[in-house]
Amino acid sequence: MALATWNSAAKDRLAAIIAQRSFRTGEQFTLASGKQSRVFFDLKKTMLDPEGSYLAALGLLDAIQRDFSQASCFGGLELGAVPAVSQVCALSHVQGSPLPAFIVRKTVKDHGTQAAIEGDLPAGSKALVFDDVTTTGGSAMKAIEALNATSGVEVIGVVSLVDRQEGALEAFQAQYGDAFGFQSLFEKSDFTDLI
Repeated sequence: MALATWNSAAKDRLAAIIAQRSFRTGEQFTLASGKQSRVFFDLKKTMLDPEGSYLAALGLLDAIQRDFSQASCFGGLELGAVPAVSQVCALSHVQGSPLPAFIVRKTVKDHGTQAAIEGDLPAGSKALVFDDVTTTGGSAMKAIEALNATSGVEVIGVVSLVDRQEGALEAFQAQYGDAFGFQSLFEKSDFTDLI
């Protein structure tokens, strides 16, 4: 099978998969930020679907190559980041532009290397953080804090599948400056016609 290209048809198809598999409304949900909402995105269902995972990786890799070309590694906080960063890592190899992945542990294991970050992050790395859904940016900031504690790693931005448009961009800029990058493939408003 030939590799697909990220284009409007691929984006529309990924939106349809998200709407079908990952978009829920009606009941009251508690978000990672602690906020309550009647709109919930369970993007693991899309990222673990064969077609959804492939299209998400295509879109994320396109956004990285277009808007974060200086990134030398891509990762995020477990568990939400694990599927996407693995898929982007593999796809980047197939496309001939390898982008190593890393995973930030929520809790450091009490055995083995006891590493807070899994993956190879040499000094001088420019890390791009993934968050499946951004609300206030808190989950991504946890990953950024762990990366900032790693000597020689510079975090250049955050990329997500869906931005709920509830303050993440403003939080990132307030914490890390206006030059800090943030990009999402979709916004909550892309799905509001489904409500």
